[in-house]
Amino acid sequence: MRVTEDQVRTVLSRVVDPNTEKDLVASKSIKNVHIEDSIVTLDVELGYPAESQLALMRARVIEAISTLEGVTKVNVNVISNVVAHSVQRGIKLLPGIKNIIAIASGKGGVGKSTTAVNLALALHAEGARVGILDADIYGPSIPLMMGITGKPESLDGKTMEPLENYGIQVSSIGFMIDPEQPMVWRGPMVTQALVQLLNQTNWRELDYLVIDMPPGTGDVQLTLSQKVPVTGAVIVTTPQDIALLDARKGLKMFEKVGIPILGIVENMSTHICSNCGHQEAIFGLGGGEKMCAEYDVDLLGSLPLSMSIREQMDAGVPTMVADPAGKAAVIYKAIASKVAVKVAEKAKDLSSKFPTITVQNT
Repeated sequence: MRVTEDQVRTVLSRVVDPNTEKDLVASKSIKNVHIEDSIVTLDVELGYPAESQLALMRARVIEAISTLEGVTKVNVNVISNVVAHSVQRGIKLLPGIKNIIAIASGKGGVGKSTTAVNLALALHAEGARVGILDADIYGPSIPLMMGITGKPESLDGKTMEPLENYGIQVSSIGFMIDPEQPMVWRGPMVTQALVQLLNQTNWRELDYLVIDMPPGTGDVQLTLSQKVPVTGAVIVTTPQDIALLDARKGLKMFEKVGIPILGIVENMSTHICSNCGHQEAIFGLGGGEKMCAEYDVDLLGSLPLSMSIREQMDAGVPTMVADPAGKAAVIYKAIASKVAVKVAEKAKDLSSKFPTITVQNT
């Protein structure tokens, strides 16, 4: 009995991707089906990085197809293919960057930079090419958190090379100034510095550029929405009412400028005692969930107030590097997976598919 492609697709329509909660046929993940004699060969293409899950997905696909009568062998190649997705209208994508994810908060001190760094590292751990842009000109903290010192090089006298650690490309004003030197700059200078950092860094074929935004809803955020092609934003908050009040302002700002909210991360959800392990919600309980329900966005994850996370970041060895199998790292990985899937489900950028039309008088 000869197996048909329709039969193959029928059995694969019952294989659900746990990350997207869609079957492989509905998500259009099945590519290049080839059947010769009793051997079935195909590709499964995921739109998000999932290096740790490729073998499991391959095994599930082989198991499903092997149930078909007449199949003697199944060859499956599972790959991740991150592509560029749509951004604000009228803004072009930047060379070397497929997707830009802004990590923002309404106020400082809620763990935004910590989230940005560990999110970038979690995406990288799944096989993505990732960079971080430190957009907090007044208080750049990414160099310390990423354990990077030194100054960027310029090979052409016009642009600069990103510094790199833990496989992440990084650009920050902090590489160019004395750590103790205050940035006494007015708004226009700050926004110009952000644009220069973004455009004059030689980013090397990034799947994702994570931008660590300064707190608030001022000049930098406005410049970001008007000049930078942002795929989506993640809002970081704590359960505290004051933090949530400012986080709402940040969320509404992104909505007004047409940047999708990918979700909310709640930091310091509970305090874990380092001596006895007792958990206590010292900043309030359920604030992030309430905000998500109020604005119909997803809670990407909740992280505890943990001394180890603080110590690791201060030491320049982020949690995803210091303890990649720990509880906090597992949460960061889950957050990164949700963010990547949400980006993958957005409309693809098709601007490169359209030819440039030039009208001339003849």
